[in-house]
Order: sequence, then C-alpha cells, then structure tokens
Amino acid sequence: MKNSYSNIFSFNKKNLSKTIKNLKNGGVAGLPTETVYGLGGNAYSKTSVEKIFKLKRRPKFNPLIIHYYNIKRAAGDVVVNKNLIKLYKRLCPGPITFILKKKSSSKITSIACAKLDTVAIRFPKHKVIKNLLKNIDFPLAMPSANISTNLSPTKARDVYDEFKRKLKLIIDGGECEIGIESTVIDLTSEPRILRPGFISKDFIEKILRKNVKISLKSKKVQSPGMMKKHYSPGIPVKINQKKHDGRSAFVYIGKKHENKKDYFSLSKKLDLNEAALNLYKVLRLIKKKGYKKIQISKIPNFGTGIAINDRLKRAANFK
Repeated sequence: MKNSYSNIFSFNKKNLSKTIKNLKNGGVAGLPTETVYGLGGNAYSKTSVEKIFKLKRRPKFNPLIIHYYNIKRAAGDVVVNKNLIKLYKRLCPGPITFILKKKSSSKITSIACAKLDTVAIRFPKHKVIKNLLKNIDFPLAMPSANISTNLSPTKARDVYDEFKRKLKLIIDGGECEIGIESTVIDLTSEPRILRPGFISKDFIEKILRKNVKISLKSKKVQSPGMMKKHYSPGIPVKINQKKHDGRSAFVYIGKKHENKKDYFSLSKKLDLNEAALNLYKVLRLIKKKGYKKIQISKIPNFGTGIAINDRLKRAANFK
C-alpha cells in the first residue's frame, strides 16, 4: 500500500521484496534505522555507491558507514578484534559505529571507504533494516538520507523533502527512536570516539574497562560526522544564547517560555534523550515556518547533551 506520496511505501512483505529487487539491481532506497533515516545501496557495487554520493552531493573523501546483519557477515570484510567483540556483545544491534581495518579480500567498493584502509561498520536495530539485511547477501552502504551538510531525516517525509522524486523508493518505518546519528568509535588502535552519540563515552569505558579518548578533529576524515560544517537547517544558527533577540526562533530545554511566540523547547521535562530525539524535528519545523535565524540556549554538556552540542556546533558553521 502506498500513501499520498508516490515514492513512500509502508513496510510489508510485498514492499520488502520490491526493496530487495531494487537494491540487487544497483538501486538505492531511503530506509529507516533507529538513529536517522539512511540512503542505502549495495556496498559491494560501485554503481550503487556512486549513486549515493551523487544524490547526496557528498564529497568523495567522506566515507560511508557499511551496515551488516551481524558480526559473522562483517568478518568477511573487516579485521575483528577483542574490543569490537566486547562492544558488539553489549551494544549491538544498536546506535554505535565501529572503525576497523579493512581486509585485503574485502568486497566493499573502495569509494565507499573513501579509498582508506579502514571501514566504518554498524549493526542497526530497527526491525525494517534488520529484516532487509537478513534477506540480502551483501551489506548496505548507508549514510543519512539527506543532501550533504543538511539536517538528517527522522521521518520518511523528511527524506521526501530532501530528494523529492529523485529517489524512487522510500520505506516508511515510522519516526526514528533516537533521532541523532550513531556514536562512532575507532577501534583500529587504542579506542577513541570520533563522533559522540546516544551511547556515551562513560558507558563504553565501563564495557572495555579502559579509558577512551574523544577525538572530534582530524586532518583525515575517517568517519561521517567529522566535517566542520554539518547538520545545518539551511539558516544561521547561534549557540549558547542567553537572551532572545526578538526576531529569531529561540530553542531551549525546559518549559520556562511555554506557549510564547518564537520559543521552541526540545524537552519540557529537561530530558536530554528527548531533546536529542526532537533536535532535527524542531530545527526542520523552524525552517519551514520561515524564520531567518535560530538562537539556541546553552545545552547541558553531559550524557546525550555532548552529542547534541557536537551537532549544534557544526550547524553553527553555516555560511
């Protein structure tokens, strides 16, 4: 069954088969995950991966995350190590991406990895993408389903807004459960976080029983989410604002300004997980309402707040 958008399809057995056929034939599709919606294509197919880069207008030096059903399937393409096994057992499937060494025998097309000798891999939790990965014999290269540097989509309609009918197939898996991209951790040597996310540094350290560095800046882009400008709503964003300027949309956490014009709360309950879930949704809404600028009050910098602040700092690099 289709909804009012001719390229958005509900998830059922018929549309699963339709999606599998599309991907096997070198096509790409908008697909739901628990973090954000992705633009998926066969990671072993140069044709599919080139379509992803072209649709997203993504620079070729920015690698893609490769999505697998389980670690057994991933082992054919990457070097599995002890740290991966520990984290996989506790956190997967889930919102965490691992940077690992690429095997020389790997079938992943080199452009998906930006011609690096490392691969970013993930094991997504959402039932739609899990079902799909279980029924195909290749992993999916799948960055967020948006034009590069734009806000990531958290609903099927957001994917449509980004690509309109340039994308023939979007599977509607409902609103994403988490709403921000996965935590990215480099496991090629001593573990270091390259992108903060829902899964915190503290939690990872407890599992590994060792200190984990945070490294958000690098001369070489090893992972998605490391670009200086990213997550942009398309209008200027000013962060750590104390006072509303009277013209902009003002984003905050709490309910101090409830029902006031121009004020938008990410979480009335002061819940940082809820704030992360609402972040892109609120920024998209503000843009659609026609505001020319966004002010954002200071967001607590702990837990999921660290991930929110990372996104907002990069969004503020709008020019």
